[in-house]
Amino acid sequence: MLVVIDYNVGNVKSVCNAFSHIGCNVKLSCEPKDIEAAAGIVLPGVAAFGYAVNALGATAELIKKVALSGKPLLGICVGFQMLFDKSSEYGRHNGLGLVTGGVIPIPSSQIVPHMGWNLVKLSAEMDLFDGLEKEKHFYFAHSFYADVTDNEAKVAFTDYGFDLPASVQKANIYGTQFHPEKSSKAGLKVLKNFAQICEGTKQ
Repeated sequence: MLVVIDYNVGNVKSVCNAFSHIGCNVKLSCEPKDIEAAAGIVLPGVAAFGYAVNALGATAELIKKVALSGKPLLGICVGFQMLFDKSSEYGRHNGLGLVTGGVIPIPSSQIVPHMGWNLVKLSAEMDLFDGLEKEKHFYFAHSFYADVTDNEAKVAFTDYGFDLPASVQKANIYGTQFHPEKSSKAGLKVLKNFAQICEGTKQ
């Protein structure tokens, strides 16, 4: 069973629906017993970083604990951003600190927010992209981005006037700045790959 963290932030139900559509056993919950029993955890969200962190509350420490124990964790959009150390969105806020880096504004020289479909250069080394072509379009909606400084992390980029990190993988920690649940067949394939990682069926 996969658990999508239920913390009243944004797109949690649409993420659940996407996993259900591809045949996954998924539960929307923030109960500690469900998180601890899950094969994998999904942390979605559409909100400002600080609001999302506050909404997550004490559940943040449990998510960090189970991720550090080796349980697969997928962060989506602001859930992806919360994997990092900190954010400067509307003040200074601490993240989960699972991936080294900070969340900073998209440069004002670019159109902000970054919204719509953009081409991602996929890394063959990243498990989320198994079975996909080298480049695929995914749907984005964000004004801040993750400045990844973690030498142990694998990163896929999109071109937004600069190399904007679109996805990250560090051991059992996965994240996408884009919304796989809104990204058609390619997005569903990303979710399917994560589900297979959690089930232990992906080689």
